[in-house]
Amino acid sequence: MKHLLASVVIVGSMMTGVVSPEALADYPKPSLYPVSWELKFTHGIPKRVVVNVPGVSEPKAYWYMTYEVINSSDREQTFLPVFEMLTQDGQVVRSDNNIPGKALEVIRTRENNANLMSMAQIGGTLRIGEDQAKDGVAVWEEIPGRAGAFSIFVQGLSGESAKVKGPDGKDVTLRKTLQLNYLIRGDEVYPGEDQVNENPSRWVMR
Repeated sequence: MKHLLASVVIVGSMMTGVVSPEALADYPKPSLYPVSWELKFTHGIPKRVVVNVPGVSEPKAYWYMTYEVINSSDREQTFLPVFEMLTQDGQVVRSDNNIPGKALEVIRTRENNANLMSMAQIGGTLRIGEDQAKDGVAVWEEIPGRAGAFSIFVQGLSGESAKVKGPDGKDVTLRKTLQLNYLIRGDEVYPGEDQVNENPSRWVMR
């Protein structure tokens, strides 16, 4: 958790445009060239959906992102994805946290793809080849307030890692992680109706 908080501080500062050169200099960066296996990952723009959940009096809103993952390496890989959203106020929210089955059902219907799998369903062995591709969806319960700028971190796409010393002097493992950045130029008056703009993505160690 400490290394997660450290990375959030640095990335959060980068989102606001305030970060010290010393912090960036000391933080590991992914290799410019592949040094380990890496999965092919394509994704859609995050979308908002409102669902009438059984047993809940008011409709609930969720954000979701569809994706496809392909193993183009030379051997089978274990795919255990982790999706985390970093909000503009610094909250880190992991996907697929107590998401009701009804929400997944609505998303599959909306996307016209019955094969979309949750994080729990998609995890496991990923066989080699495009014909073994898997379709997934990461889902978050909506966080109150304005969405504004946010990032989604996707871990589990690469075998590259690095060790750093934590505050207690013990080794901490950081992994090559894809950072997807987004901006919604709107406000909370009509949530979900403003366009989600994708900013440049990047690889980070996290």
